Amino acid sequence: MKKTIMTLFAAMTLMLSSCMTTGFGTAGTTSTTSSSNDVLGSVLGAVLSNVLFGGQSGILGSWNYVAPSTAFTSEQTLTKAGGNAAIANINSSLASSFNSIGINSSNTSFSFLAGNKFSAKVNGIPFSGTYTYNAQNGEIALKTSTETIKGNVIKTQKGMGLMFNATQMANILQKEGKVSNTTAVQAVSKLAKSANGARVGFELTK
Repeated sequence: MKKTIMTLFAAMTLMLSSCMTTGFGTAGTTSTTSSSNDVLGSVLGAVLSNVLFGGQSGILGSWNYVAPSTAFTSEQTLTKAGGNAAIANINSSLASSFNSIGINSSNTSFSFLAGNKFSAKVNGIPFSGTYTYNAQNGEIALKTSTETIKGNVIKTQKGMGLMFNATQMANILQKEGKVSNTTAVQAVSKLAKSANGARVGFELTK
């Protein structure tokens, strides 16, 4: 009998010790740490300088549009805008605007070739030229026959994000993509301007 009581006492002690260590289940230290790391990683992934694509060889190839993409120029501008919630809201609104324009995976793509040449389609309208890419800061410049469009390249879950500020985004839609839906273009431009430091554009995949 005494042996049984001692066994039960030991089992209860072990259970209490386990609860204190884990914080009583899903709200415990391990879960909280994992959750915090996931959120932190997600926030850092929305900042341009933290998700650089790397060397120029990484961007070579043909890329098709799959979804809108948004990032911020710094962690400070991201935090001020509202963090991940701001990213989600902007992307949701971008998706609506892109749908109204008619942008989809079959009519919007970018191909980066060796020798710093590129070809692209936006809204089904082809254009081409040369490009320069700075792997140190992720900045890219697309030079066409009429203008130079400056943007940013980042890594995304699906492949690559190609994004621009409000002015450059409007240019690539209206001048290169010949988008006639000015209301939709203005909505996209307004989204880029809605938060300081925001860059908006296309998530691309091979």
